[in-house]
Parts: sequence; structure tokens; C-alpha cells
Amino acid sequence: MNRPFDAWQVELHGHRVIYRIAGSGPPVVLIHGMVNSSRHWEEVALRLAADYTVIAPDLIGHGDSATPRGDYSLGAHAAVIRDLLAAIGLDRVTVVGHSLGGGVAMQFFYQFPQRVERLVLVSSGGLGRQVSPLLRGAALPGASAILWACAHPRLLNGLGRVGGGMRGRGSGKGVYLQAIARALRPLERPDARKAFLQTLRSVIDVQGQRVSARDRLYLLRGFPTLIVWGERDHTIPLEHGRWAHVAIPGSHFVTLPRAAHFPHLEDPEGLAAALRRFLETTEPARIQDADWGGLIAPARRRRRSERLAA
Repeated sequence: MNRPFDAWQVELHGHRVIYRIAGSGPPVVLIHGMVNSSRHWEEVALRLAADYTVIAPDLIGHGDSATPRGDYSLGAHAAVIRDLLAAIGLDRVTVVGHSLGGGVAMQFFYQFPQRVERLVLVSSGGLGRQVSPLLRGAALPGASAILWACAHPRLLNGLGRVGGGMRGRGSGKGVYLQAIARALRPLERPDARKAFLQTLRSVIDVQGQRVSARDRLYLLRGFPTLIVWGERDHTIPLEHGRWAHVAIPGSHFVTLPRAAHFPHLEDPEGLAAALRRFLETTEPARIQDADWGGLIAPARRRRRSERLAA
């Protein structure tokens, strides 16, 4: 007998892709962030499973999916999710992305808009340059050796204990220390460290985030979009979420006071409630291939006019 949120496996292009699934109803895809995995969505997924089919993949290079030498760009991750959904028979879905997964979710919408009914960005990357010094430092040459030292089990266990003690005394820094330990734990494996660095360097350099979706947010005008941010986030600034909300007319914006950068772990109840409210109060969008030109044409006409004027 299968348990809720069991792991399933499919082979795509010769590589193992793991995904977890729960519930029944309209499909909702949950895309995790860097060094997270589908497992980290469990508390949110089970809160939605009574009314929705919830699918959470392990991105290539993460969790229990394969860690091949290859392309770890946002576009490559989006294409694998498209192929996974096709393999399990899902055509159109609501897409939810956290952190790196938010960048993947936006890229998925940009590449495959006809497959997206709604978009949810949770503490998302790709909305501004600023990012934590820890991630910028991981993009430096020689970071592999540093990661090996930081991912030592003894150090991670110590961080977790200290963070737990501080959190028990009411210190917000305890949550942050626990989040660091949790994020670094999967990097104990050499192949996971290599995949992490390839993924990280595709979106971040020493100056911050190097990939931005800001120039394409106009495509989401009027599209059902929810932006959720932890009010205690020190990894990607809350201001990125506020800016995106203004840049996407008609979008919904929710902050979670109890959460930092990992709302699905720090406040799964609050995040699930925000997701459910959004799903229940918005209608799924439907973009056909023929509609796409109409969305981008105004910008194209403006650029043509500017060239002629020059």
C-alpha cells in the first residue's frame, strides 16, 4: 500500500528523476530550491492533498534524482519538469517555486506558458541582484573544498544543536542557523556538491544574482500570480517580493511573520493556507500558443518605434 507523498521514479533521457505525489484534484507542482528536495515540501503537500493533486519533483542534481555532468541552468530544469509532467500525463498545472525553484517556475512559464494555470513565487530568486553573502561566497573559485569542510557531519550536528537552543530561547538567529545546517546537509556527497556548484554558478556570482526575470514580468500582467515571502528572510530580501508585486499588476502578495527563507519548513501551515486561499479565489488561466505573440507584441512594437526614431 502506498503512503501519502511516496517517492516515484521515471527515467528521462537516460537519467533518473524522482518525484513525490499526494492527493487528488487539480494539479499543483511544487519546485524546491537549491540543496532542498521534494521531501521538504511534505508538510505543505499533505495540507493541500485533500483537494489537489500535489506533485513535487527532485530537480536534477538534487535529492535522489540523478547528478549527471551537464546543463543545470534554469531553462534545463524547466525542460525536465515539462518532460516529467508529460510522462505522468499532466498537461496544465499550477506551478509553485521556492528560491531557485521560483526562478525555475518563472522560466517554465516563459518557455511553456500554455502549460501554466497559475504561478506562485515563494521567497523567489531572479527578482533582484541582492543575495546572502553565504551564497555569493559559494560562487568563488575553490568553494568545493570549503563546502566539503562546511558539510562535515560533526559541524552540521553542532550547528543544528546551537540553532535549536537559540530558537528555544526565542532568538531569530537560531532559525537561521538551523536553516544553514539543513541546507548544507545534502552536500555531504561529492556528486551533490558538484551539482550544487554547477547550479549555483548558473544563477549567482560574487556580485549576487546574475539571472533576472525583471525584464519579462510584464508577461504576467493579469495572470493569476501569488508572491509569498518570509518576513525574517536574510537570504533574499523581502523588498524583492514587494517590488515584484508592484511590477505585476493584479498579483497577490502575502508575508509570513514566522518564516525566514524556508516558509515551507518554518511555517508550512501558513504557507499552505496562503496557497489554498489563492487557489480557491482565482480562476485558472489558459494561454494558447496563438496568444503568446499578442503578449509580447506591444514591447516589440515599442522597440521598433525606438529604432526608427533613432
